[in-house]
Amino acid sequence: MTARATATVLLAVAAFAAFAQEPQKKYPPRSELKRQAAAARQTAAAKPKGAASARTSAAKSAAAPAETPYRRSPYVGAIAVDASNGRLLFADNAQAKAYPASVTKLMTAYLVLEEVRAGRLSLDDEVVASPVRNRADAYARQPSCIGLKAGESMSVDSMLKALLVHSANDAAVFLAERCAGSADAFVERMNAKAAALGMASTRYFNPNGLPPPPNAKERNFNFSTCEDQAKLAIAILSGCPEILRYTSMKTLELTFPNGNTQKFVNHNNVMVKNKLKVMNPDGTEAVDGLKTGYIDAGGSSVVLTGKRDGHRVVVVVLGSTSGAERDEAAATRMSDALDAVQL
Repeated sequence: MTARATATVLLAVAAFAAFAQEPQKKYPPRSELKRQAAAARQTAAAKPKGAASARTSAAKSAAAPAETPYRRSPYVGAIAVDASNGRLLFADNAQAKAYPASVTKLMTAYLVLEEVRAGRLSLDDEVVASPVRNRADAYARQPSCIGLKAGESMSVDSMLKALLVHSANDAAVFLAERCAGSADAFVERMNAKAAALGMASTRYFNPNGLPPPPNAKERNFNFSTCEDQAKLAIAILSGCPEILRYTSMKTLELTFPNGNTQKFVNHNNVMVKNKLKVMNPDGTEAVDGLKTGYIDAGGSSVVLTGKRDGHRVVVVVLGSTSGAERDEAAATRMSDALDAVQL
């Protein structure tokens, strides 16, 4: 990264940190009144009528996802910021710790793209799949994955697409090893970058966001906050805006070493599903990235970015109990933020 680009990133992050100290503003979603009315009607209609109704109510309660400090309804935390200067547009529990899951891959991609910008890596360079060395290594490559065998390879460009569109866990490991020699060494770089960006409440233990293996002695989850993930998103968009070339892809057709191809659909539902899309007045779609994540212990999360009339915003939602809750909250916050950023 050039000195000018570095200065731009640091100024944006510093501006965000300053605005984050101001009283948090909350812009209620436009659908709040409708949702409250619907909830009231549902409550009135849900009064048990006999044993059958009681059994139905019990079944619904049992099926509801359990809440934890890292997975709540509608979310653990949320934030919206102006990507150009860090101005705070909305915040709700934005400093609460959460498990980002595959949102972790944004930091992984950021470091890879910085290597490319520095000339130490080319998008055309081959990334070779390493052999599985132990159970923990095998666990780190579980689905979502691309499933390369040891010795097979793909280009850095294809690996980044697999990482950011398909959310391939093994691609994160292979890219980490290619850049730093080992996944552990790469994680050290991730934490160093987080510290440099002022992400004081973030800690990485792996490059893909998977939970620790079931038999691990130390149960270390990657953790972060909405505030920290907003800082990271601002830094990426300022320093490596080419990440949007990957995260804006709605589908991916990936060619494997054996010549076979496979199609993948981006997990970013706010960008992919018509009913969730945030539209601009001119009829264009506002959202063009970045990354979703899910693990059972931490629920569903997303970091979004969108643009309207030259104004770009970042929205972060962490720790929703379901993907549907995450998507609804993120779409609403994005719509409200795009309105607010122009005020």
